[in-house]
Amino acid sequence: MKIDLHSHTTHSDGLLSVSELLSRALSVKLDVLAITDHDTISGLTEAQQWLKAEQAPLKLIAGVEISTAWQEFEIHVVGLNINADCPQFQARLALQQQRRFERAEEIARRLAKANIADALPAVLALTNGGAITRTHFARFLVNSGHASSMNTVFKKYLARGKTGYVPNNWVAMAEAIQWIHDAGGQAVLAHPLKYKLNGKYLKRLVQDFALAGGDALEIISPQQTLVQRRELWALGQLHNLTASVGSDFHQPTAWNELGKHLYLPDDVTPIWADWALQPTATDTANLQGHAL
Repeated sequence: MKIDLHSHTTHSDGLLSVSELLSRALSVKLDVLAITDHDTISGLTEAQQWLKAEQAPLKLIAGVEISTAWQEFEIHVVGLNINADCPQFQARLALQQQRRFERAEEIARRLAKANIADALPAVLALTNGGAITRTHFARFLVNSGHASSMNTVFKKYLARGKTGYVPNNWVAMAEAIQWIHDAGGQAVLAHPLKYKLNGKYLKRLVQDFALAGGDALEIISPQQTLVQRRELWALGQLHNLTASVGSDFHQPTAWNELGKHLYLPDDVTPIWADWALQPTATDTANLQGHAL
């Protein structure tokens, strides 16, 4: 079974619409897909409606990726099998969206001091109502000729200590895990190697994540070695975490694709071990409950 539990659409910083992402998932013969936009579940209803209209043989997992704060680091926690109709969860994500807007205002203000004007309206146009991320600022800076590439933008403008850097104002990691559990979901520590923590801090992060009630570690992401995957699984086992997989797909690239190289070894316990993964009539009727 081909599974990908981490992907993005234009409802946050992905470049594909919901329908384009789902079409691509079908084209690469994906069986199970989680849409995990940043701090929003606004694309899930659209996704379910599209799958129903197309009668597509794809299992949709209701998900979200919550930006959190842990010891001055920005850590992402993926929520899977959340109840998208939970009013409390919707209200909590609305608070995250307000934090995103406030951060965007401050980034734009700092860029204006560096003679880069009108960043906020340009970025809002790029988001088209979706969640605002630093990626949108990066795209604006490339489009406006202030940088030659996205990597250059972050090095020159948005990285810590640079002109447009604004410290995160996210919810605490432990609190975000509780949000996910309150919405009936499971919490996954996303792409643990992406934070570039040294061994000591990575072990502490995973330990704190587990102590806060986290459920799984995303042990397989793009551009990892087999050794790194094994080390992550050993760390997850140490804290009784199951394993998740995710491409963190934002757009088609030469180095990343939905579901590519995301298979778990047989001796690894997947987060989906107890899920019902075949699409059912209930899936096409609503977005509530586990394993949509």
